[in-house]
Amino acid sequence: MRRRVELHGHRGARGLWPENTLAGFARAIALGVDAIEMDVAITADGVVVVTHDAALNPHLTRGPDGAWLAGPGPLIYHLRASELAAFDVGRLRPGTAYAKHFPDQVALDGARIPKLADVFALDSEVWFSIETKTFPDHPEWSVDGAAMVDAVLAVADAAGVTGRIIVQSFDWRGLRKLRRERPEVAVSFLTSPKTVAAARLWWGGPHPDDFAGSVPRAVAAAGGLRWGPDHENLAAAQIAEAHALGLRVIPWTVNRPEDFCRLLAWGVDGLITDRPDLARAAIAAAGFVLASPRSHPSPSQPPGSPSPGLHPPGLHPRAPHPGG
Repeated sequence: MRRRVELHGHRGARGLWPENTLAGFARAIALGVDAIEMDVAITADGVVVVTHDAALNPHLTRGPDGAWLAGPGPLIYHLRASELAAFDVGRLRPGTAYAKHFPDQVALDGARIPKLADVFALDSEVWFSIETKTFPDHPEWSVDGAAMVDAVLAVADAAGVTGRIIVQSFDWRGLRKLRRERPEVAVSFLTSPKTVAAARLWWGGPHPDDFAGSVPRAVAAAGGLRWGPDHENLAAAQIAEAHALGLRVIPWTVNRPEDFCRLLAWGVDGLITDRPDLARAAIAAAGFVLASPRSHPSPSQPPGSPSPGLHPPGLHPRAPHPGG
């Protein structure tokens, strides 16, 4: 049986369409991904919204007057959802380093920062990989990790999609809470060089030194079944160690064909990428099973609504329910 490698569209498909927008997510689903990856924050009035940055990003945000923000905007946590809805995030600001990094991104003017509930309404089959954006090093920027996961689960439960979400975070405090209280919810423990170096802060207690320097062992000890490492600092031996511990390994954010090939050869269980189009080609060339593409949403069809007769994307057969 051919192995399935999970394909997660990072912020939808940031290399192709505006990040963390309903239109971008709909197009990523149409392209054919197993999961759409997104970031969440909470507004001043307690609404869970989908956005990466703690504050409005001037490299992709225009105000109600159509002008680009002159600098970082207010914290999301300090704005009401109705105020946030006035900002346009449908294109990258020309001439910025950020825009140069994604030269193939197609603008979709008028796109707004969506509510998480509206993202859940896009599709009845795709998985939702939700990164909680909390900041142990800047607790004043957001609610804490525990409050954030509670808010996300409340929205997921109300939408009836809890069986199709993966909650992921660099802040492990909320993830450990989920493992204790909602063990049926899939979680993924994210790591980066920054958070590993400051693990006592980001992980809320444990440190790699407690596990002979092994990050996979730290994830397993926290009750994790999924590990999301930075692909640039990932070694084949770590993947093998993680698999021996029963962990699935889904690295971020992989965009170059040579990195797809290297990581697939090392046996990763999935890829988080800004370019799911390129990743699909690499996964197919390596002989793995791919999610089915969907028909492109039309103006009369809600973006991302499922097309009849398509096989549901599902997840890797090694774990019918990701569970971690």
